[in-house]
Amino acid sequence: MSTVSGAHFAFTDRWGGVSAVPYAELNLGGAVGDDSGAVHTNRELAAKSLGLDPARVVWMNQVHGPDVAVVDEPWGERPVPEVDAVVTARRGLALAVLTADCTPVLLADPVAGVVAAAHAGRPGMVAGVVPAAVAAMVELGAEPARIVARSGPAVCGRCYEVPDAMRAEVAAVEPAAHAETSWGTPAVDVSAGVHAQLERLGVRDREQSPVCTIESDDHFSYRRDGLTGRLAGYVWLD
Repeated sequence: MSTVSGAHFAFTDRWGGVSAVPYAELNLGGAVGDDSGAVHTNRELAAKSLGLDPARVVWMNQVHGPDVAVVDEPWGERPVPEVDAVVTARRGLALAVLTADCTPVLLADPVAGVVAAAHAGRPGMVAGVVPAAVAAMVELGAEPARIVARSGPAVCGRCYEVPDAMRAEVAAVEPAAHAETSWGTPAVDVSAGVHAQLERLGVRDREQSPVCTIESDDHFSYRRDGLTGRLAGYVWLD
């Protein structure tokens, strides 16, 4: 976990939970086939390890799109909406994003008291989910120059092999995502694309995790393992 001016950013690894293989151990995804009781326990363990009330964590029904939800309380009994970013101006309310190769993006303007969590896979990055999240933050009073951005463990450009035509389609939208694998084939670097988008928006305080989920045995990777768990990123303000 890291903290900047009262804004907290945290990314999980796969250890310290109760899920069995192939979800071992700290699977936080509720839609991957794991036992629901184990997921509930894992979410409680993860939240409490960060000093959070598990009931005050807002999750998403992620669908690889550009839609954003502005929230001021947990969903409770309401259906969890199909969005790939959530934004709040409610201090103490934690926002969470699930990934297992996609790029988790956490954003905060501590001065305005606004935070966002975004799920940027290749389709979401191309569709502009992160710029959409920033735009929603600005509507709540945030300023890009004050936003602190942290992206978490994700598949790197050296490992994310794609067909040449797909790389061309992605690079036509975001040139910074054009990449090549370590073995010399076409690839996409989603995290590089996200950070290029943030740079153009005026977000200067940015950090990118050095962890590649495919290369790390400490993290879940859908591309590597298929049936597997999900990591989480959390952002909140004091």
